[in-house]
Amino acid sequence: MIYMQINGLSKSFGSEEIFSNIKMEIKDQDRVAIVGRNGTGKSTLLKIIAGELSYDEGEIIKPKDLTIGYLAQHMELESGKTIWDEMIEVFQPLLEMEKRLRILEQKMEQATSMSPQSYEKLLKEYDELLHKYQSDGGYIYESEIKAVLNGLQFQHYDYDTPISELSGGQKTRLALGKLLLLKPNLLILDEPTNHLDIDTLSWLENYLLNYPGAIVIVSHDRYFLDKIVKIVYEISRKKMTKYYGTYSKYLEQKAVALEKQLKEYEKQQEEIRHMEEFIQRNIVRASTTKRAQSRRKQLEKMERMEKPVGSEASARFSFQIERRSGNDVLKMDDVAFRYEGESKDLFQNISLRVNRGDRIAIVGPNGAGKTTLLKLIIGKEVPANGVIQLGTNVQIGYYDQEQAELSSNKSVLNELWDDYPTMNERDIRTILGNFLFSGDDVLKEVHTLSGGEKARLALAKLMMKKANLLILDEPTNHLDIDSKEVLEEALLDYPGTIIFVSHDRYFINKITSQVAELRTDELRVYLGDYDYYIEKKREEEEIALLENKEIENKKKESNQKGSYEREKQIQSEMRKKKRRAEQLERDIERLEKEIAEVEELMTKPEVYEDHMKALEMNEKLEQLKQEADTMLEEWTELQEELS
Repeated sequence: MIYMQINGLSKSFGSEEIFSNIKMEIKDQDRVAIVGRNGTGKSTLLKIIAGELSYDEGEIIKPKDLTIGYLAQHMELESGKTIWDEMIEVFQPLLEMEKRLRILEQKMEQATSMSPQSYEKLLKEYDELLHKYQSDGGYIYESEIKAVLNGLQFQHYDYDTPISELSGGQKTRLALGKLLLLKPNLLILDEPTNHLDIDTLSWLENYLLNYPGAIVIVSHDRYFLDKIVKIVYEISRKKMTKYYGTYSKYLEQKAVALEKQLKEYEKQQEEIRHMEEFIQRNIVRASTTKRAQSRRKQLEKMERMEKPVGSEASARFSFQIERRSGNDVLKMDDVAFRYEGESKDLFQNISLRVNRGDRIAIVGPNGAGKTTLLKLIIGKEVPANGVIQLGTNVQIGYYDQEQAELSSNKSVLNELWDDYPTMNERDIRTILGNFLFSGDDVLKEVHTLSGGEKARLALAKLMMKKANLLILDEPTNHLDIDSKEVLEEALLDYPGTIIFVSHDRYFINKITSQVAELRTDELRVYLGDYDYYIEKKREEEEIALLENKEIENKKKESNQKGSYEREKQIQSEMRKKKRRAEQLERDIERLEKEIAEVEELMTKPEVYEDHMKALEMNEKLEQLKQEADTMLEEWTELQEELS
C-alpha cells in the first residue's frame, strides 16, 4: 500500500531555492533515509511531509486516514504531567473502554431489575466491548509503556516524576517514547539518535526493525542507517536521487553511477570531437561537402550530456603536532570524582595508561561521567581521590561538545585571528576556507552559526593548536556525514594521541585502537575497535550466565543432599500432590460439563424468556465457573510444583 506520493515538490525561503522537482514514494513497511549535506533541506522536507510546513509547487497524495508521527530534531516534551501520566495518555481510548466495562459490570450485578431482553442486550454489549479491549491491547498497554521507558533509560526513574524536572535530552527521549507508543502509520524521525547513548541506540534499532508501519529518517549516524534503512534518497544540488539498499550500498551505487556517467560523457565528447574534425576537413571539398553537411546536422541535433559532477565541496584539513610527546602520555591511578554537595562518588577506582599513538574511545551510558573524566584529564575538574599525571612534552588540544570555547560575540574571522594575531588575514581566511567558510561567511557572528558550522569552527581552532594529545568530547555531533568522513581521515593521519568520547559507533570503529568502558567502580579497557568490544561484551555476558547456572546447579545439588527420611517425606508429599492433581482434573472436567449444560439450557426460550429462571441459571453458572477457576488455580500450582 502506498502511504504517500510526492510529485514535483519545490520549496524556497524568499529568493533562496532549497530544492525543486522532488519526487518520492513511501509504502507500507518502507524504511527510508533522506541524506545530504547540512543545509540541503532534509529537515525542511520532513516538515513538509509531516504537514508542518507549506510547499511552493508540486503535490502530496496520501490516504485520508493516514496517521503521521513526527519527531523534530530539537523537539522536547513540555508538559505539566508526570512521566507515567504523559505516556498513558496515548492509551486514552483503552482507559475509556475500561471505565465503560466497569459500568457494565456494575449493571450486570444489578440485573434483577432488568427484563431478559435488556439483560441479553447488556451481555452482548459487554462481550463486544471486552473483545475490542483485548484486541486493542487492553491487557498489555502498561507493559508496553514500561518496555519503552526502560529501553529509553527511564527504568531508574520514579514514574511520578514531573516532566518539568527533566533535562532537555531526557524530554527529547520522552517525546520519542510517546511517539513510538502512538504507533502512527508513518513515523518521521529527524536525528532520533541525538541524546542517546550506545545501549539506548541498540534498543531503538531493534524496536524500529519490528515497527509495524513505514519509517522515514534523517540521521548522520551511519551505523544506525545501515541497520535500519532499505531505501536512500539523496538531496544534492537541490535535486533528489533514489537508491535501493543500506547506506553503505547507496555509497557503492553512487560511486558506480558517477563512474558510468563519466564514461558515457567522455565517450560522447570523443564522438563530438571526431565529427567536428571530419566536418572541418571535408566541408570545403566538393566531393565530400554533402557528407560533411550531413554530419553537421547530426551534431546540431545531438542531445549533449552535461559533464557529471561528483560530490559537493568538502572541508579539507589535517591535524599536525608542534612537537612529539614522550612515550608515556597519561597515567591515571585510583581516580575518583564526586560533585560538590553529593554524598556518593560519580565513579571511583579509575586507572588508565595511555601511550603515544594510542586512540582510546571512552564509552558508557549517559550520566556515567564520560565528559567529567575528560575534564579531569585537562584539569577543568579536580579528582576527589587518586592521581592524574601527564607525560613529558604533552600538549593538550580539547574539543568541547558544547563549543563553550567559542566566543559568541566575535566574528568567525576574529575567533581564529585573535588567537593568532601575528598571522596575516589571507592565511586565516585560507584556513577558514578549508573548513567551508568562504567570502562573507567569515564575517558572520559566532552566535548566528548553525550547530554544524560551530563544530567546523571549533575543529579549525583545534587544528591550529598543533597539540600532540587530542581530547575530543562528541566531535561528530552536528557534523553531516561528509564532514564526519573528512574528520575521520584527518584523525587517521594524525601523528599524536587521541582520547575521545563518542556515541557514533561507525566513527569509533574507524578511529579507535582501544575501547574503555566507564563504570562506577572501574574503567575496563578492550584492545580493539567497537565491533570487537561488542563481541567481547557478549562473551562476558555468556560466561556470566554460565557461571550463574553453575552456582544455581551447585545450590540445587546441595539442597538435594538431605537425609533419607527427608527424601522419603518429599516423595510422599509429591505422591499426595499428584493424586490431588489427578482428582482436580476429574473435578474440573465434571464442572466443565455442568457449565456446558447450563449454558445450553440458557439458550432455550423457556429459560431466557423466564426472568427468574434466567437469573437463577446465571447465578448457578457463575458459581460453577468460580468453583472451576479455584480448582484450576490449585491444579496449576500443583503442576508447577510437580514439574
